[in-house]
Amino acid sequence: MNKSSLIIFIIIICINYSKAQKSDNEIIIEEMKWGVDYNIHIKLSNDSNYIFDIKALHHSGFSFSNIEKNEFTYYPVNLGKDFISQLKSKKIEMPEKTESILDSTDIIKSKTLWSSLHNTLGGGWVHFVNCLLYSLESGQLNITSPLMKRPESDWKPNPITETYKRTRKWKYYIPVNQKYARKEYKIRKRNGQLGNIDALPNEFIELFLKTNNAEYLKMQDNNESNNLARIYLIKILLGANYLGITQIDYIKSKVLYAVLKYSVNQLPSVIIIDNFNAAVAMTLDTNGYKIEKIVFSDEKLINETEIEERKEKIYAIIKNINEVNQSVFEEKLKEYYY
Repeated sequence: MNKSSLIIFIIIICINYSKAQKSDNEIIIEEMKWGVDYNIHIKLSNDSNYIFDIKALHHSGFSFSNIEKNEFTYYPVNLGKDFISQLKSKKIEMPEKTESILDSTDIIKSKTLWSSLHNTLGGGWVHFVNCLLYSLESGQLNITSPLMKRPESDWKPNPITETYKRTRKWKYYIPVNQKYARKEYKIRKRNGQLGNIDALPNEFIELFLKTNNAEYLKMQDNNESNNLARIYLIKILLGANYLGITQIDYIKSKVLYAVLKYSVNQLPSVIIIDNFNAAVAMTLDTNGYKIEKIVFSDEKLINETEIEERKEKIYAIIKNINEVNQSVFEEKLKEYYY
């Protein structure tokens, strides 16, 4: 059994095991309130209680101007329980031909990173980014895996191609070395070829560009998983067009495995929407962002009508964000990855 077959076999075992588990023990938010001293208090259905320091939470001064400019708004949310359950119930069949891991249909589905992941995970741009990011943060996806390494060769194309000149010093199918990665980014930017990479959150791009190779290696030594995952994400997208089927299949298997191992015991993600003095607990499913709970810091000072009006506006904003995310995704990624 080759490595790819073994990976899929393990995933099938995980899925079958997950199917056998009861889903009625899923943990949900039972109570959420805005406390004193900048704290958010949350009680879950398993009777566990958590306190979030508002100063440490993500804040969003959202404005509709972002939507008009076709920029997507990124919120750091957990993968939703509905999505996890849906994925666990999916049936993955082993190919009939044991000598080949992919039939002709699978080859089409695995032709690109986007089409391969989208076929399994569904969803749009934010979902694509978050699932990749989650697999990197959880350590399931390793960009320096042996399967990601390029074979050593003295071969040179004749004539020399632009792709060869840009990637000849890469040890892997993506630019792992920070110097080469930043160089590839700048070439893409100069040639107007950043595509979907340019739609990543600004803090991701700024972190990537300001980090030199020595600082990058120091991050690895210090195991700064969140920052490293953001940099890894950009590197994967920079190398996406250079990936072969083996590398795409490896990334897909690791992302899927990371999601299957996702624990419903993870704490909910909470953001602060400053415009409405609101704390919002959110998750992410294949349709986009999903609001679980909303509480307001000045709830005792406003009437029910004002509360409902604010909630309607917040739901409308998230709906708008999901629609624009999908539109931006289709425009920027469809041509880039298909």
